[in-house]
Amino acid sequence: MKLVSVRSWVLPSLAAAVGAAACARHIVTASGGSIEPSPRRTVNASDRTLRVGLAVSGAPRLSSGGDWQLYSLASDRLVARVPQGELWRVERQSSRLRGVGPDGLTSAWQSEGLVARSGSSALIAYNGKHYRGELLFLPNDTGIVVVNRLRMDDYLRGVVPLEIGTREARDSAAVQAQAVTARSYAYVHAAAGSSSRLYDVTASVSDQLYGGADGETAVSNAAVTATRGLVLQYAGRVVNAPYHSACGGSTAGADEIWRSAAEPYLQRVSDEIPGTGRFYCDIAPRFRWTRTLDGATLREDIVRYLAKYTQTPGGYPGTPHDVEVDTRTPSGRVGTLKIATDRGNYVLRGNDVRYVLRSADGEMLNSTNFTVESTPAPDGSIARLVLRGTGYGHGVGMCQWGAIGRARAGQDFREILRTYYPGTTVAAIE
Repeated sequence: MKLVSVRSWVLPSLAAAVGAAACARHIVTASGGSIEPSPRRTVNASDRTLRVGLAVSGAPRLSSGGDWQLYSLASDRLVARVPQGELWRVERQSSRLRGVGPDGLTSAWQSEGLVARSGSSALIAYNGKHYRGELLFLPNDTGIVVVNRLRMDDYLRGVVPLEIGTREARDSAAVQAQAVTARSYAYVHAAAGSSSRLYDVTASVSDQLYGGADGETAVSNAAVTATRGLVLQYAGRVVNAPYHSACGGSTAGADEIWRSAAEPYLQRVSDEIPGTGRFYCDIAPRFRWTRTLDGATLREDIVRYLAKYTQTPGGYPGTPHDVEVDTRTPSGRVGTLKIATDRGNYVLRGNDVRYVLRSADGEMLNSTNFTVESTPAPDGSIARLVLRGTGYGHGVGMCQWGAIGRARAGQDFREILRTYYPGTTVAAIE
């Protein structure tokens, strides 16, 4: 999960259609909640409506275990009633959409988009995956934009188990902490959204992984319910709450990793278990790791990725001859990494290092907390680069495996959050 992500898929005029349609109705969803525009008064964070960008699709396929309907997005007019079990798809022609059912049955073309809404407790499946709330389909230049519009906590039920994993009941405090951080992140992004955007967050790691209703678990659903309305606040405002898999012994300040100013609630925090020499997150699968890059892979990384993160005059950066850590941050992570080639010297900063030193199959580096050992080739280039490190992820905010370790040690979710986000409070929005 990133601290900030802003992306746009479609035209502002379509966004206006979304807003107009939302203002025209009050909807009771299959999950028992309501979807309606947030009033100007303050509302419980759990009841806020969220728009999740799922995909740009060629011809989305829809089905349900119960009856459902298609509506015009612009007017909220009913355009098709679909019985249980019938498979439909959404078809695009230029800037128009229509529903297509079996035996040539179609709805009328709609110029602003379509909304699929369940008429029962059954959920609608888009391309085989079930979603709570309703599904919006909007035309753009390359396909059909699919957006899931639903209540905040229905969204969290599909986020929490994907972000922290399927956990046992003994890990409940960590899962509850995850629910609060995920709600805070989504709330901030929804509040920052503009009328020109069709969604508040995406369903990918660009924001938070979201898998719809199929990935829900009893433990994660209970955690969402137990923390209803609660968000992370600092100095009276709801804050972004970044998190990562494993800190490797210490989290990092935001300014160590990203090109951003320091945040008082995103400071370096030790994950050491007092008096033991061990760490709460040392149960993580990638607490310690080694990555070995052969010369060919390293050269390919430099050519393919380096120019995205630092200047490479002439376009071709050359063959690497040396890689060394130049500076380290207060948490021990690589602050700057020097790469010397036969064409010049280059410097990578912070989290950018992870995007350049990728494995042969393109996987980014686990963390920026590592040491470097290189083996030269006869021609002076690097024959092999060995990176030995700790932790997994950017290292800012809550350490998920640390939270699990703390939960197993008896800490509750409030204590976990106070530890990883110093100076914050956990409370409902007043």
